[in-house]
Amino acid sequence: MEGIESSAAPTGPAGDAGAPRHAVSRRRFMVYSLSAATLTIAAPLACDTSPAQGSEPARAPSDVLVTGADDEMLVLEVTPANKIVVRLPRVEVGQGITTAVAMMIAEELDARLVDVDIPLADARTKGNQYTGGSNSVVSLYGPARQLAATARARLVTAAARRWHLPAWSLRTGNTTVIAPDGRTATFGSLSASAARIRRTSVSAKPKPASRHKLIGRPTTRIDARDIVTGKAKYTGDLSVAGAKPTVVARPPTLGGKLVSVDDRAARALPGVHAVVKVPGGVAVVAESFHHAFQARDALKTKWAPGPLASLSDAQIRSRLKAAVPHLGSPPRGSTQVEAEFEFAFVSHAPMEVLTAIADVRAHKAEIWFSSQTPTDARDSIASATGLPASAVTVHVLRGGGSFGRRLNFDAAIEAALISKAAHRPVKLMWSRGDDIRHGRMRPASHHRFRVSHSGGRVVAFAHAMAEVGESSGKKGTANQAAFVRPGRAQAAGPLPKRSAGNAVSQLASASLQVAPPLSTSLERGDPHRDAAADRYSSAPLEGAAGLPSDSGLYNFGRLSGDSGGIGLAMPLGAWRSVDSGMVRTAEEIVVDEVARSLSKDPVAFRRTALRSKAVKAVLDKVAAAGSWGRAMPDGHAQGVAVHEEYGSCVACLAEIDATDPKHPRVTKVVMAADVGTAVNPRGLQAQLMGTAVDGISTVLQAGLHIDRGAVREGSFADFRWARQRHAPLHFEAHIMPSKGEPGGAGELGVPAASGAVANAYARATGTKPRRFPLNF
Repeated sequence: MEGIESSAAPTGPAGDAGAPRHAVSRRRFMVYSLSAATLTIAAPLACDTSPAQGSEPARAPSDVLVTGADDEMLVLEVTPANKIVVRLPRVEVGQGITTAVAMMIAEELDARLVDVDIPLADARTKGNQYTGGSNSVVSLYGPARQLAATARARLVTAAARRWHLPAWSLRTGNTTVIAPDGRTATFGSLSASAARIRRTSVSAKPKPASRHKLIGRPTTRIDARDIVTGKAKYTGDLSVAGAKPTVVARPPTLGGKLVSVDDRAARALPGVHAVVKVPGGVAVVAESFHHAFQARDALKTKWAPGPLASLSDAQIRSRLKAAVPHLGSPPRGSTQVEAEFEFAFVSHAPMEVLTAIADVRAHKAEIWFSSQTPTDARDSIASATGLPASAVTVHVLRGGGSFGRRLNFDAAIEAALISKAAHRPVKLMWSRGDDIRHGRMRPASHHRFRVSHSGGRVVAFAHAMAEVGESSGKKGTANQAAFVRPGRAQAAGPLPKRSAGNAVSQLASASLQVAPPLSTSLERGDPHRDAAADRYSSAPLEGAAGLPSDSGLYNFGRLSGDSGGIGLAMPLGAWRSVDSGMVRTAEEIVVDEVARSLSKDPVAFRRTALRSKAVKAVLDKVAAAGSWGRAMPDGHAQGVAVHEEYGSCVACLAEIDATDPKHPRVTKVVMAADVGTAVNPRGLQAQLMGTAVDGISTVLQAGLHIDRGAVREGSFADFRWARQRHAPLHFEAHIMPSKGEPGGAGELGVPAASGAVANAYARATGTKPRRFPLNF
């Protein structure tokens, strides 16, 4: 329970004319009162929640009464049932954001965690409703805590007026206000009177970290029981009146087009309600998914091949290599370490396949699905169906994983088009094969390095790359946004840290790309284009780091980077960690190879070259906890890697058994992360474990092949994501103590885990891995 902080001596019972009036925040956002019968307050949302330098104190909540829309607000309501409800303008896809926000709210209100409800908000007409870029906790930490602290001040003031007691004498705890004599009042019972208060008699400042009792404590997810008992509702669990199961027959190649279809046999089957053509193929609406799949298989379709039908992996790899810009000349008298790396396409493959329910009528539409970008989705659905955006309602559902896949809303648009054509509500499900063969994927890339050293130290570090993009000849695409203009080099010295805001900008750009029409444009997808036309360079996003390293981690002298790409008509998308999963993985492998060239231990070499004390600290932590350098049998080895991004840093130590190089097994992973304040360390540990599995999978065995314009893989039988038998026997995650502002964490661990696994494999086998995944 918490006593009440007051910045002025009490002058009498709450509500006295002389009661002090408190500024609610030292930050950029203010808290507003919303016109409502119960206590309902709101704070603006913004990606940048850093303190305003030299700003005037924010006005108190009583300064502004808001009665209009709350599109750009985070809204908190205290209900008469003693529940604190915050409709979250983010999506829960397994990352635990609902639990983290509930912890922030409960902390500042001194409420029981079970009394905090965090439903997901419907798509709004505008504002920051974007989930991605490891930005959710970063962007919500300030507004959520300020909201709850302001609500607490209002509730305490209301109780003081009710009991005619000085507000400073009251305490809060267990979702109640408590008087010195033991009297209690629930927040719910005080909500209506608190809604009328315009001046609070106690401070509305959030607690300092030293007084946190819940934030920073490992906490079980608030939805854990609902998930394991099946109570949690995903899109496929919903029963929307009249919505019938729907599947789509799709072409065998990317971007293939329907030439003709004979649907007589399919329509004759029992349970079939409709067969309609859509841009992606032929949709079947039926009484059950069993009926729908049967009818789909009964369709007699003829397809024209897609624009990549003559293209396979070998040609793509060759074109990517040719599109990598040339590296500059090395410093005279230096020794070079050179390397080139290839990364394959990778599917997101969330455990819950894409599902969307759509009910499109003549003048309105209602859509249910899990989306990281619901506002953009609403606008795109409106455009596709010919409706005004104001007539489209998008209900955001929790998702069974995403890893970037739900930034795009191709399934929702397709469901809306099917519903419109079939004149009925539909429940569309993409099969696993649909999503792997026709869904979004991480682009393939090629990386080239030249690292120069002299006198035992690195004097120049050059990295150029090329990756597949959805179009060619365009600068500033999201996929290449972290790179610099041609020929630009950066002299030695600290580089700007790549921020969560930059990542958000990259991913937001990617999310606006609706599934492209893959079949017609030669400019975008002709495999016979002249190779010279494939080369293009991209301008960086404003504020992005000026070379293909996220933060300039090392003191490596002259740093330079450049990027190119090839444009192919492929459905690409941001994948967990975006470019860092390839860029930084390759860099960490090269760092190991430079250390080997200099006959230095990889950990010791990194320690002498790293710029950041925080990164050195996480590296030291994993080296100590993982017993770096211990004797290991032949075919076994350790590897390390570090990464810094999103205002956070991480190190990973991996141990591998590669006695059978074709079937290696990562046996142990130790990770350490510094993310500032870790709101829920248990959730952060789960995120790090997930990134370790991602690193193991993409480095060792999981990727997509392109065979004559078609994705070869179609299920987990051949898209070989790590199973339990591939996961480390031992995993531990260490959270570094910190009272700083939270940094991002959801994607942070992928590059470090990938790099550590690759380096362990190289040391165990005595090889230099160059193509990923290794066993492909």
